[in-house]
Amino acid sequence: MEIIKLRDDYIKLGQALKAAGLAESGVDAKYAIEEGLVQVNGEISFQRGKKLVNGDVVTFEGNTIKITR
Repeated sequence: MEIIKLRDDYIKLGQALKAAGLAESGVDAKYAIEEGLVQVNGEISFQRGKKLVNGDVVTFEGNTIKITR
């Protein structure tokens, strides 16, 4: 499980995928999200700009990212 510590109140979903090394670029993150391959808190998310806050969990291709303060 990858942990991302927030510097601000939130991080956007596309940025989180890049920060965790699960997407090489914003374009890669965009396509993965648009194709319904990314889950946030157990639900498929199609919003690249979805704001992730403390406690959110992202799942992509068998990898998990936890957002913490």
